[in-house]
Amino acid sequence: MPSTSIAPTESLDDGAARYDARQAAWAERIALAESMIPVIGRLWRRDGVVVSIHGRSLLDRSPVGVLKLHRFARQLDEHELDPAETLGVLQVLDGLELGPASIDLARLSSRHRAVSGGQPARSLAEVVRTELAEVVGGRGEGGPAPRDVVLYGFGRIGRLVARLLIEHAGERGGARLRAVVVRRGSADDLVKRASLLRRDSIHGPFAGTIVVDEGADTIVANGTTIQVIYSDDPATVDYERYGIRDAIVVDNTGRWRDEPSLRRHLEARGASRVLLTAPGKGAMPNVVFGVNHETVGDAVVVAAASCTTNAITPVLAALDDRWGVESGHIETVHAVTNDQNLTDNFHPGDRRGRSASLNMVLTETGAAKAVAKALPQLAGRLTGSAIRVPTADVSVAVLNLRLRTPVARDELNAHLRRASLDSPLRRQIDYVESPEVASTDFVGSRHAGVVDGLATVVSRDGDDDGSGGDGSGRRVVLYVWYDNEFGYSCQVVRLLEHLAGGTPPSLPRPARTRSGSTDEAAPAVLAASRTASPSPADPVRTGSGKERSASPSAAAPLTGPTGDLLDSTLEATR
Repeated sequence: MPSTSIAPTESLDDGAARYDARQAAWAERIALAESMIPVIGRLWRRDGVVVSIHGRSLLDRSPVGVLKLHRFARQLDEHELDPAETLGVLQVLDGLELGPASIDLARLSSRHRAVSGGQPARSLAEVVRTELAEVVGGRGEGGPAPRDVVLYGFGRIGRLVARLLIEHAGERGGARLRAVVVRRGSADDLVKRASLLRRDSIHGPFAGTIVVDEGADTIVANGTTIQVIYSDDPATVDYERYGIRDAIVVDNTGRWRDEPSLRRHLEARGASRVLLTAPGKGAMPNVVFGVNHETVGDAVVVAAASCTTNAITPVLAALDDRWGVESGHIETVHAVTNDQNLTDNFHPGDRRGRSASLNMVLTETGAAKAVAKALPQLAGRLTGSAIRVPTADVSVAVLNLRLRTPVARDELNAHLRRASLDSPLRRQIDYVESPEVASTDFVGSRHAGVVDGLATVVSRDGDDDGSGGDGSGRRVVLYVWYDNEFGYSCQVVRLLEHLAGGTPPSLPRPARTRSGSTDEAAPAVLAASRTASPSPADPVRTGSGKERSASPSAAAPLTGPTGDLLDSTLEATR
């Protein structure tokens, strides 16, 4: 019999060796991630330091979750972050007695690699100390003072805001949830409210423990005691009776939308400020965090705008600053909400009386007009409408825009991708390029909106031959996904924490900032990108899903300080 078995046997041996080597390498990486987790927790609990990788928090991650974030780093650095290098950075941080801060490990590693190529060489510890000098030795110092928060209402947004505030709770000060105000619905109201906090059909179970004390009318969630107060009138509540003072009242009922009505909250003892989780009417500030939150000033009644306005405004800000938005129409395909009917029944709004579970319903939206309250230069330039569809959560906004100056599709996508990774708007804008994503992939996204890069269309004026939009032009169509519940709730909490006294610094500071600016997230910093040198190594994904280097005309990195405390994201869709 011919001797032909040697080559196949060697091939099988090689395959087995590769298999074993990959298993061993994975086990080694898991061990490194397991070593990081106690240090990550200690830095937060002891020092008030949140560590992240390109703005994605490492807190409460599993070892596999930690490694997934290391792989995510390739989106910016074009290579995976080395877990051994990250562990070394964490060990240095652990010995510096740091004050409260949000620290990006990927940026620290990048700074170290950048300087170690020069002469004389600097150690990792030297680079870390230099970059974090403002908080080194500051253990026990700094950080915002505690500020009481009351949730007036406990519906979809109210419960998600509660989950986020509980997640952020600790000994570091800032916004702290003290009470919830509702109307009593039944004899076992407290138990039912706690059950709705514990279980959610869309967002899953509560991450932790919940204990109900019916005698004291309290819910204790992960050690946070929430006083449940029953009242039908915001003006009659006595918060000071429960030790609550100088509280920010977050009205998430949608019952009152104008400032005179919302000021009734301020008649209650212990309340000093009101935040509305809906678009406000009249002259009250409508705020999209990351875009115009620095304009709030001392206003005592503030609105957090709508979920759609929060999703589209940061993207519009990034586009308008770079190329100028001349006009456009915003169409949002929106998941159902509580104000629709399950079956056909009377509704005061046009078409909304039809069954939400059986119909796509055309309706109005004020989101496009509301953009002008955050970006006044766009007043009168945008129109909008909405289609309600029978899905439980996640919506998509279609931005059909005419820009002032032409742009190529790859350049546009590169700009938005960099904005999602390395700009003052990175907590508001996320970016995805995958031919397989669908709406449920964005459930739990903590960003205000997620740009779907593969769906971007750029075309010339009058180019309607259907040949596609890969060339340069002024007509742009963008698709922006958003979790209209959870992503919006994250924006509400960011604004709430800003009103409560802000967040600790985000370090290391960007290499380029607006001269003399201390603004933590204002989009004006984006102006620097117009004159900044382009980044020739900026990876851009093509429609085939492959990566290539952007041309020198690709958008330059957007840089500017940003506060990323406790900002984490759902993994998925990268």
